[in-house]
Amino acid sequence: MGDYWEQRFSSEGMIWGKSPSRTAYHALEIFREHHVQSVLVPGSGYGRNTKAFSSIFDVEGLEISTEALAIAEEWDPDSRFIQGSCLEPILPNKTYDAVYCFDVLHLFLAKERKQLIENCLHHLNPSGLVYFTCFSDQDKNYGVGPKIEEGTYEYIEGKYAHFFSEKDLLQHFSQLQILETGSCKEILNYNDHSTKEYNLRYIVGRKIQ
Repeated sequence: MGDYWEQRFSSEGMIWGKSPSRTAYHALEIFREHHVQSVLVPGSGYGRNTKAFSSIFDVEGLEISTEALAIAEEWDPDSRFIQGSCLEPILPNKTYDAVYCFDVLHLFLAKERKQLIENCLHHLNPSGLVYFTCFSDQDKNYGVGPKIEEGTYEYIEGKYAHFFSEKDLLQHFSQLQILETGSCKEILNYNDHSTKEYNLRYIVGRKIQ
């Protein structure tokens, strides 16, 4: 997967434009209410969403693509960025008040999804918050293409995703105190001026001490 993103960021740059996701601003409000000071953003890409947080919180982005990191360091100099996979515990002694993870979880199969969540919780302070977004089973691509695992489909040739029901999402985060779940439409404005709309689910949880 690392090679895929390296190639995409190399050829397309700021793929999804400059504006953060609306969910980033929703997360920002929740983080403020809970007096968050530090935020980890796994799969931070070129800093599209870290920029929504970095003027308010101490933000660290984790990204596998060196091409994306080169863009991020210029686009969002107020955040710090680390090169590495969100599936590997490369920050052994670092903890944060919150994790914001946008549209990364659905990119993996079941075993890796579990690993991603465990890694994020490992870096979370006691009573820390998580805000995850992922593809919804209400999206038009749910059920399209060959079935890889339960709820996971190769909806584009060579590209698969897991589509979450609310029950499935709650099960993934059963070790947390769930504060909020919901659905929303996400509109991506690509740098070639095309747009794409799809359905997301989000979940907000607190780490149980």
